[in-house]
Amino acid sequence: MSMKEGEEHRTVWEGKYLRVKVCGTWEYAERPNSPAGIVIVAVTSEGKLLLTEQYRVPMGKNVIELPAGLSGDDQYCGEEFVAAAKRELLEETGYEAAEWEQLTGGPPSAGLSNEHLVIFRGRNLRKTAAGGGHGSEQIVVHEVALADVEDWLRERERQGVSIDPKIFVGLYFIAQESRGRGGIWR
Repeated sequence: MSMKEGEEHRTVWEGKYLRVKVCGTWEYAERPNSPAGIVIVAVTSEGKLLLTEQYRVPMGKNVIELPAGLSGDDQYCGEEFVAAAKRELLEETGYEAAEWEQLTGGPPSAGLSNEHLVIFRGRNLRKTAAGGGHGSEQIVVHEVALADVEDWLRERERQGVSIDPKIFVGLYFIAQESRGRGGIWR
């Protein structure tokens, strides 16, 4: 399928947090209230990767993910991406990070959505709150030793929990860091 640049993108349905658009024969979704999703790679001083687990309605089951959320949604309109990362890490896990680095960004599912993700690394963590999300969120925080994370994820998958592949992107950057490399973009 070939589309010409500049073709009209028409909105065919819009809800409170999601919009469906059509361009030619292509249908895709966008988030009208947020410029980007934020993902956080955070490891405690004990070498444990912070992961979250929550029920995801579209999947119909629990999903294990890196801490994440939306930038600029609700009352946070105009918020900087790093501010969103700080807020989401604290809300979801109860941890704060003293140092922040933007690792990479891009589309998580370019054939389905025009959404953009920005991945951050939070360092020098300290636990300052309970975590677990806010409002109706019911987030379970997992602290998994880096040496055990692959086996732990595999076991959780066998138990019927979905594993978000962005976790493996985070593990890539952690591995690059431990080798003294800055990753592919440095």
